[in-house]
Amino acid sequence: MPKNPYYSGPRSNHFDGTYFFNPDGAAPLGFRHLLKWRFGDKTNQPWPEHAESPYKNAKPDAKLPEDTLRLTMVGHASFFIQMGGLNILTDPVWSERTSPFSFMGPKRRNKPGIDFDDLPQIDIVLITHNHYDHMDLATLKRLHEAHAPLLVTPLGNDTIIHNKIQDMNIKTGDWDDVIEFEETKFHFEPCHHWSARGTRDRRMALWAAFVIEHAKTKIYHIGDTGFHDGINYRAASEKHGAFDLAILPIGAYEPRWFMKDQHQNPFEAAKGFKLCNAKRAAGHHFGTFNLTNESIEQPVKHLKEALELENIDNDLFRPMRPGEVWDIL
Repeated sequence: MPKNPYYSGPRSNHFDGTYFFNPDGAAPLGFRHLLKWRFGDKTNQPWPEHAESPYKNAKPDAKLPEDTLRLTMVGHASFFIQMGGLNILTDPVWSERTSPFSFMGPKRRNKPGIDFDDLPQIDIVLITHNHYDHMDLATLKRLHEAHAPLLVTPLGNDTIIHNKIQDMNIKTGDWDDVIEFEETKFHFEPCHHWSARGTRDRRMALWAAFVIEHAKTKIYHIGDTGFHDGINYRAASEKHGAFDLAILPIGAYEPRWFMKDQHQNPFEAAKGFKLCNAKRAAGHHFGTFNLTNESIEQPVKHLKEALELENIDNDLFRPMRPGEVWDIL
């Protein structure tokens, strides 16, 4: 077995031949720090066993016109995007747990905002990285069997998926690559994160953000990221100009000593929203799976405070709940 079982390719400014890394950034803290967090940190806030969304489950239209942009929240980092006449899913998770095991691990606290059987034909699935709360192989298998979509993901993740779903149609890309589907472009962009499915494969598959571009419409979608001094936000704006929508993580950020480098908090997300020159933002990565120490509603509370500090209208940056539908264009 090769040292990296997922990917072998040329070295780059973010791949050393075995491991991917964040240029001028930080690697995730190690196992000793993980144990310190799990067993030594006493700041963990309790979550309810079940959290009801204020929105009813959405029943999406089969297709929308090309000049329409509609966003529907499924839960956590899973969105249903209708744009450019396409139906797109990001990091889809319909499973009850985000774990290698069906009987243990973070459990879903609210039901998906769209019933799986109510999904219209899915054209594209975007997978930002291989953590279990973003790459759920059971859901991907269901999607493949029901819709046979094209899956777009960063380098190395195709190996993981094909081990489970051999004939899934997958295209991979490195940062700065572009994949075109019909008249829509999917740009792979850097974000400050990491990857792992177990204890021995850390940083062996790439992570990425995406810019989705159709005609004059652009979305900047980030599944997970540390703020990284705003470097990637500035770079995205310089490269792509203004965005109609940014989809930004606002949860899984406490305690800061452990999470800061890999998970931005709502105050950093608000700064990133301004730096990337987006007109609107959808907040995600909160309220569905209890992954870190903050309470279930703390990200929403902190986002409201952050928007006030940054003088951003609440209607422009929404923390989206399962079943919520937002017509952007």
